[in-house]
Amino acid sequence: MQHRPRLLGTLLATLALAVAATGCAQGPDAGDGSGAASTGTTAEPAADRLEPLDGPSPEPALPTEVESADGTAVTVTSADRVVPLSGSLAEIVWTLGLGDRVVARDVTATFEEAADLPVVTRGHEVSAESVLSLRPDVVLVEDSTGPAEAIDQIRSAGIPLVVFETPRELDAVTGRIEAVAAALGVTGAGEQLVDRTQERLDAARAAIPEGGDAPRVAFLYLRGTASVYLLGGAGSGATSLIEAAGGIDAGVESGLDKDFTPITSEALAAAAPDVILVMTKGLTSVGGVDGLLEIPGIAETPAGMDRRIASVDDGVLLNYGPRTDEVLASLTEQIHAGAAEAR
Repeated sequence: MQHRPRLLGTLLATLALAVAATGCAQGPDAGDGSGAASTGTTAEPAADRLEPLDGPSPEPALPTEVESADGTAVTVTSADRVVPLSGSLAEIVWTLGLGDRVVARDVTATFEEAADLPVVTRGHEVSAESVLSLRPDVVLVEDSTGPAEAIDQIRSAGIPLVVFETPRELDAVTGRIEAVAAALGVTGAGEQLVDRTQERLDAARAAIPEGGDAPRVAFLYLRGTASVYLLGGAGSGATSLIEAAGGIDAGVESGLDKDFTPITSEALAAAAPDVILVMTKGLTSVGGVDGLLEIPGIAETPAGMDRRIASVDDGVLLNYGPRTDEVLASLTEQIHAGAAEAR
Protein backbone atom coordinates (compact mmCIF):
# COMPACT_ATOMS: atom_id res chain seq x y z
CA MET A 1 0.00 0.00 0.00
CA GLN A 2 2.94 2.34 0.52
CA HIS A 3 3.32 2.78 -3.24
CA ARG A 4 -0.27 3.94 -3.72
CA PRO A 5 -1.27 7.60 -3.37
CA ARG A 6 -1.99 8.32 0.23
CA LEU A 7 -5.62 9.37 -0.16
CA LEU A 8 -6.89 6.24 -1.85
CA GLY A 9 -4.49 4.01 -0.01
CA THR A 10 -5.69 5.16 3.39
CA LEU A 11 -9.36 5.09 2.48
CA LEU A 12 -9.26 1.71 0.80
CA ALA A 13 -7.34 0.14 3.66
CA THR A 14 -9.82 1.51 6.16
CA LEU A 15 -12.78 0.43 4.09
CA ALA A 16 -11.39 -3.06 3.63
CA LEU A 17 -11.33 -3.49 7.40
CA ALA A 18 -14.79 -2.01 7.71
CA VAL A 19 -16.23 -4.26 5.02
CA ALA A 20 -14.79 -7.30 6.73
CA ALA A 21 -16.51 -6.24 9.92
CA THR A 22 -19.84 -5.22 8.46
CA GLY A 23 -20.21 -7.39 5.38
CA CYS A 24 -21.21 -4.55 3.07
CA ALA A 25 -20.08 -1.09 2.10
CA GLN A 26 -19.64 1.19 -0.82
CA GLY A 27 -16.08 2.17 -1.69
CA PRO A 28 -14.81 5.71 -2.12
CA ASP A 29 -16.57 7.59 -4.90
CA ALA A 30 -18.91 4.68 -5.62
CA GLY A 31 -22.36 5.40 -7.00
CA ASP A 32 -23.85 7.55 -9.70
CA GLY A 33 -22.70 10.89 -8.34
CA SER A 34 -26.10 12.48 -8.71
CA GLY A 35 -27.62 14.97 -6.34
CA ALA A 36 -26.23 16.85 -3.38
CA ALA A 37 -27.49 16.99 0.15
CA SER A 38 -28.62 20.43 1.20
CA THR A 39 -28.51 22.27 4.49
CA GLY A 40 -30.05 25.51 3.34
CA THR A 41 -26.61 27.08 2.80
CA THR A 42 -25.29 24.77 0.09
CA ALA A 43 -25.29 25.62 -3.59
CA GLU A 44 -27.63 23.85 -5.98
CA PRO A 45 -25.62 21.11 -7.73
CA ALA A 46 -25.16 21.09 -11.48
CA ALA A 47 -26.20 18.04 -13.46
CA ASP A 48 -23.49 15.42 -13.58
CA ARG A 49 -22.77 15.95 -17.25
CA LEU A 50 -19.67 16.99 -19.12
CA GLU A 51 -19.05 19.84 -21.55
CA PRO A 52 -16.85 18.67 -24.44
CA LEU A 53 -14.91 21.22 -26.45
CA ASP A 54 -16.86 22.99 -29.17
CA GLY A 55 -16.50 21.82 -32.75
CA PRO A 56 -15.81 18.46 -34.36
CA SER A 57 -14.04 15.72 -32.47
CA PRO A 58 -10.26 15.87 -32.87
CA GLU A 59 -8.49 13.24 -34.93
CA PRO A 60 -5.56 11.70 -33.02
CA ALA A 61 -2.16 12.18 -34.66
CA LEU A 62 -0.51 8.83 -33.95
CA PRO A 63 1.77 7.15 -33.08
CA THR A 64 2.79 8.99 -29.93
CA GLU A 65 5.62 8.13 -27.59
CA VAL A 66 5.18 9.11 -23.95
CA GLU A 67 6.71 8.21 -20.60
CA SER A 68 4.39 6.87 -17.93
CA ALA A 69 4.51 8.20 -14.40
CA ASP A 70 6.06 4.85 -13.44
CA GLY A 71 8.98 5.47 -15.81
CA THR A 72 7.82 3.10 -18.55
CA ALA A 73 8.14 4.27 -22.16
CA VAL A 74 4.88 3.72 -24.03
CA THR A 75 4.06 3.96 -27.74
CA VAL A 76 0.40 4.52 -28.61
CA THR A 77 -0.40 3.54 -32.19
CA SER A 78 -4.19 3.65 -32.10
CA ALA A 79 -6.86 5.35 -29.98
CA ASP A 80 -9.98 3.86 -31.50
CA ARG A 81 -10.78 1.90 -28.33
CA VAL A 82 -9.78 3.71 -25.13
CA VAL A 83 -10.16 2.45 -21.56
CA PRO A 84 -9.56 5.19 -18.92
CA LEU A 85 -9.49 3.54 -15.50
CA SER A 86 -10.42 6.48 -13.30
CA GLY A 87 -13.31 8.89 -13.35
CA SER A 88 -10.91 11.81 -13.61
CA LEU A 89 -9.10 10.41 -16.66
CA ALA A 90 -12.40 9.46 -18.30
CA GLU A 91 -13.66 13.00 -17.78
CA ILE A 92 -10.62 14.46 -19.55
CA VAL A 93 -10.87 12.03 -22.47
CA TRP A 94 -14.55 12.84 -22.91
CA THR A 95 -14.07 16.59 -22.60
CA LEU A 96 -11.30 16.51 -25.21
CA GLY A 97 -13.98 15.22 -27.59
CA LEU A 98 -12.96 11.55 -27.63
CA GLY A 99 -15.85 10.11 -25.65
CA ASP A 100 -17.11 8.03 -28.58
CA ARG A 101 -13.83 6.08 -28.43
CA VAL A 102 -14.20 5.06 -24.77
CA VAL A 103 -15.31 1.43 -24.45
CA ALA A 104 -15.29 0.87 -20.67
CA ARG A 105 -15.21 2.65 -17.33
CA ASP A 106 -14.42 2.09 -13.69
CA VAL A 107 -16.79 2.80 -10.81
CA THR A 108 -15.56 6.37 -10.32
CA ALA A 109 -16.71 7.51 -13.78
CA THR A 110 -20.10 8.66 -12.52
CA PHE A 111 -21.07 11.27 -15.12
CA GLU A 112 -24.14 10.59 -17.24
CA GLU A 113 -22.39 10.05 -20.56
CA ALA A 114 -20.54 7.02 -19.19
CA ALA A 115 -23.55 5.36 -17.59
CA ASP A 116 -24.07 2.68 -20.24
CA LEU A 117 -20.45 1.58 -20.52
CA PRO A 118 -19.36 -1.75 -19.03
CA VAL A 119 -17.60 -1.50 -15.67
CA VAL A 120 -14.23 -3.27 -15.64
CA THR A 121 -13.39 -2.92 -11.98
CA ARG A 122 -14.45 -5.04 -9.02
CA GLY A 123 -14.85 -2.61 -6.18
CA HIS A 124 -11.81 -0.47 -6.90
CA GLU A 125 -9.58 -3.17 -8.32
CA VAL A 126 -9.11 -3.63 -12.04
CA SER A 127 -10.21 -6.87 -13.65
CA ALA A 128 -7.52 -7.49 -16.28
CA GLU A 129 -9.70 -10.13 -17.92
CA SER A 130 -12.59 -7.68 -18.31
CA VAL A 131 -10.31 -5.02 -19.78
CA LEU A 132 -8.65 -7.39 -22.23
CA SER A 133 -11.99 -8.83 -23.37
CA LEU A 134 -12.85 -5.41 -24.81
CA ARG A 135 -9.75 -5.37 -27.06
CA PRO A 136 -8.55 -1.88 -26.10
CA ASP A 137 -6.00 0.03 -28.14
CA VAL A 138 -4.78 1.96 -25.10
CA VAL A 139 -5.45 1.87 -21.37
CA LEU A 140 -5.04 4.93 -19.14
CA VAL A 141 -4.52 4.46 -15.40
CA GLU A 142 -3.46 6.43 -12.36
CA ASP A 143 -0.59 5.47 -10.09
CA SER A 144 -3.27 4.46 -7.58
CA THR A 145 -4.78 1.90 -9.96
CA GLY A 146 -4.30 -1.72 -8.96
CA PRO A 147 -3.69 -4.43 -8.24
CA ALA A 148 -0.20 -4.42 -9.72
CA GLU A 149 -0.77 -7.93 -11.08
CA ALA A 150 -3.64 -6.67 -13.22
CA ILE A 151 -1.56 -3.82 -14.61
CA ASP A 152 1.25 -6.22 -15.44
CA GLN A 153 -1.19 -8.62 -17.10
CA ILE A 154 -2.57 -5.90 -19.36
CA ARG A 155 0.92 -4.81 -20.36
CA SER A 156 2.03 -8.38 -20.90
CA ALA A 157 -0.80 -8.76 -23.40
CA GLY A 158 0.85 -6.04 -25.49
CA ILE A 159 -1.68 -3.29 -24.73
CA PRO A 160 -0.16 0.21 -24.44
CA LEU A 161 -0.82 1.30 -20.85
CA VAL A 162 -0.02 4.83 -19.72
CA VAL A 163 0.23 5.70 -16.03
CA PHE A 164 -0.54 9.23 -14.82
CA GLU A 165 0.17 10.75 -11.43
CA THR A 166 -2.92 11.09 -9.27
CA PRO A 167 -3.66 14.83 -8.95
CA ARG A 168 -3.67 16.28 -5.46
CA GLU A 169 -3.98 20.03 -5.96
CA LEU A 170 -5.24 22.73 -8.30
CA ASP A 171 -1.84 23.33 -9.84
CA ALA A 172 -1.96 19.81 -11.31
CA VAL A 173 -5.07 20.39 -13.41
CA THR A 174 -3.62 21.85 -16.59
CA GLY A 175 -0.56 19.63 -16.71
CA ARG A 176 -2.75 16.57 -16.34
CA ILE A 177 -4.94 17.62 -19.27
CA GLU A 178 -1.85 18.21 -21.40
CA ALA A 179 -0.43 14.79 -20.50
CA VAL A 180 -3.62 12.91 -21.43
CA ALA A 181 -3.97 14.86 -24.68
CA ALA A 182 -0.34 14.15 -25.60
CA ALA A 183 -0.74 10.41 -25.00
CA LEU A 184 -3.80 10.28 -27.27
CA GLY A 185 -2.29 12.43 -30.01
CA VAL A 186 -4.63 15.41 -29.64
CA THR A 187 -2.28 18.11 -28.34
CA GLY A 188 -4.22 20.86 -30.10
CA ALA A 189 -7.42 19.91 -28.30
CA GLY A 190 -5.40 19.69 -25.10
CA GLU A 191 -4.23 23.27 -25.52
CA GLN A 192 -7.80 24.43 -26.11
CA LEU A 193 -9.05 22.62 -23.03
CA VAL A 194 -6.20 23.96 -20.91
CA ASP A 195 -7.02 27.52 -22.00
CA ARG A 196 -10.73 27.05 -21.28
CA THR A 197 -10.11 25.38 -17.93
CA GLN A 198 -7.58 28.00 -16.80
CA GLU A 199 -9.92 30.83 -17.78
CA ARG A 200 -12.74 29.31 -15.77
CA LEU A 201 -10.53 28.62 -12.76
CA ASP A 202 -9.36 32.24 -12.81
CA ALA A 203 -12.98 33.40 -12.90
CA ALA A 204 -13.87 31.15 -9.96
CA ARG A 205 -10.93 32.49 -7.95
CA ALA A 206 -11.96 36.08 -8.73
CA ALA A 207 -15.33 35.46 -7.08
CA ILE A 208 -13.85 34.61 -3.67
CA PRO A 209 -15.11 37.14 -1.08
CA GLU A 210 -12.55 39.58 0.26
CA GLY A 211 -12.26 40.66 3.86
CA GLY A 212 -13.43 38.94 7.00
CA ASP A 213 -11.97 35.90 8.69
CA ALA A 214 -11.24 32.88 6.54
CA PRO A 215 -13.57 30.03 7.58
CA ARG A 216 -11.96 26.93 9.09
CA VAL A 217 -13.11 23.98 6.97
CA ALA A 218 -12.83 20.34 8.06
CA PHE A 219 -13.00 17.71 5.32
CA LEU A 220 -14.74 14.55 6.57
CA TYR A 221 -14.78 11.25 4.70
CA LEU A 222 -17.89 9.32 5.68
CA ARG A 223 -19.32 5.91 4.84
CA GLY A 224 -22.00 5.28 7.43
CA THR A 225 -22.88 1.83 6.10
CA ALA A 226 -19.31 0.73 6.86
CA SER A 227 -18.90 2.79 10.05
CA VAL A 228 -16.09 4.78 8.42
CA TYR A 229 -15.75 8.30 9.85
CA LEU A 230 -12.50 10.08 9.01
CA LEU A 231 -11.15 13.61 9.44
CA GLY A 232 -8.85 14.87 6.68
CA GLY A 233 -5.40 16.19 7.46
CA ALA A 234 -2.26 16.87 5.43
CA GLY A 235 -2.42 15.07 2.10
CA SER A 236 -6.16 14.39 2.15
CA GLY A 237 -6.39 15.96 -1.30
CA ALA A 238 -8.84 18.67 -0.22
CA THR A 239 -6.43 21.24 1.23
CA SER A 240 -5.68 22.93 -2.09
CA LEU A 241 -9.37 23.39 -2.87
CA ILE A 242 -10.22 24.67 0.59
CA GLU A 243 -7.44 27.23 0.46
CA ALA A 244 -8.28 28.28 -3.11
CA ALA A 245 -11.88 28.86 -1.97
CA GLY A 246 -10.66 31.25 0.71
CA GLY A 247 -10.77 28.85 3.64
CA ILE A 248 -8.35 27.23 6.06
CA ASP A 249 -8.01 23.45 6.23
CA ALA A 250 -8.97 22.93 9.87
CA GLY A 251 -7.48 19.45 10.04
CA VAL A 252 -4.09 20.61 8.78
CA GLU A 253 -4.20 23.72 10.96
CA SER A 254 -4.85 21.58 14.04
CA GLY A 255 -1.70 19.57 13.37
CA LEU A 256 -3.03 16.40 11.72
CA ASP A 257 -0.07 15.11 9.72
CA LYS A 258 -1.79 11.97 8.44
CA ASP A 259 -4.03 11.90 5.39
CA PHE A 260 -7.01 10.80 7.45
CA THR A 261 -7.57 10.28 11.15
CA PRO A 262 -10.56 8.57 12.76
CA ILE A 263 -13.03 11.16 14.00
CA THR A 264 -12.90 11.73 17.75
CA SER A 265 -14.36 14.45 19.92
CA GLU A 266 -10.82 15.52 20.79
CA ALA A 267 -9.73 15.80 17.16
CA LEU A 268 -12.84 17.76 16.25
CA ALA A 269 -12.40 20.09 19.22
CA ALA A 270 -8.82 20.79 18.13
CA ALA A 271 -9.89 21.41 14.53
CA ALA A 272 -12.81 23.64 15.62
CA PRO A 273 -14.23 23.94 12.09
CA ASP A 274 -16.57 26.74 11.11
CA VAL A 275 -17.70 24.62 8.14
CA ILE A 276 -17.69 20.87 7.54
CA LEU A 277 -17.01 19.65 3.99
CA VAL A 278 -18.31 16.23 2.94
CA MET A 279 -18.98 14.26 -0.21
CA THR A 280 -22.67 14.04 -1.01
CA LYS A 281 -22.91 10.27 -0.79
CA GLY A 282 -21.03 10.29 2.47
CA LEU A 283 -23.56 12.72 3.90
CA THR A 284 -26.43 10.59 2.63
CA SER A 285 -24.83 7.48 4.16
CA VAL A 286 -25.06 8.94 7.67
CA GLY A 287 -28.65 10.16 7.28
CA GLY A 288 -28.07 13.72 6.09
CA VAL A 289 -27.21 16.69 8.26
CA ASP A 290 -29.25 15.44 11.22
CA GLY A 291 -27.43 12.12 11.14
CA LEU A 292 -24.07 13.86 10.75
CA LEU A 293 -24.71 15.86 13.92
CA GLU A 294 -25.24 12.62 15.83
CA ILE A 295 -21.61 11.58 15.26
CA PRO A 296 -19.89 12.25 18.62
CA GLY A 297 -18.22 15.63 18.74
CA ILE A 298 -19.64 17.16 15.56
CA ALA A 299 -22.63 18.93 17.12
CA GLU A 300 -20.26 20.67 19.56
CA THR A 301 -18.11 22.24 16.82
CA PRO A 302 -18.90 25.74 15.56
CA ALA A 303 -19.91 24.16 12.25
CA GLY A 304 -22.24 21.73 13.99
CA MET A 305 -23.82 24.36 16.17
CA ASP A 306 -24.50 26.57 13.13
CA ARG A 307 -25.31 23.63 10.79
CA ARG A 308 -22.81 24.93 8.26
CA ILE A 309 -22.25 21.89 6.05
CA ALA A 310 -20.79 22.06 2.53
CA SER A 311 -21.35 19.09 0.24
CA VAL A 312 -19.83 18.38 -3.17
CA ASP A 313 -20.48 15.45 -5.50
CA ASP A 314 -18.26 12.43 -4.91
CA GLY A 315 -17.54 12.17 -8.63
CA VAL A 316 -15.96 15.62 -8.94
CA LEU A 317 -14.67 16.87 -5.59
CA LEU A 318 -11.09 15.58 -5.85
CA ASN A 319 -10.90 14.95 -9.60
CA TYR A 320 -8.84 18.06 -10.40
CA GLY A 321 -9.92 18.18 -14.02
CA PRO A 322 -12.07 20.13 -16.50
CA ARG A 323 -14.89 20.67 -13.98
CA THR A 324 -12.79 21.74 -11.04
CA ASP A 325 -13.81 25.36 -11.64
CA GLU A 326 -17.41 24.30 -10.88
CA VAL A 327 -16.23 22.58 -7.70
CA LEU A 328 -14.28 25.65 -6.65
CA ALA A 329 -17.19 28.01 -7.34
CA SER A 330 -19.62 25.80 -5.42
CA LEU A 331 -17.26 25.31 -2.52
CA THR A 332 -16.55 29.05 -2.32
CA GLU A 333 -20.26 29.84 -2.18
CA GLN A 334 -20.97 27.18 0.41
CA ILE A 335 -18.16 27.81 2.88
CA HIS A 336 -18.77 31.57 2.92
CA ALA A 337 -22.58 31.34 3.08
CA GLY A 338 -23.94 32.25 6.48
CA ALA A 339 -20.59 33.52 7.71
CA ALA A 340 -21.95 36.93 8.72
CA GLU A 341 -24.80 35.40 10.68
CA ALA A 342 -22.50 32.88 12.34
CA ARG A 343 -19.96 35.43 13.55
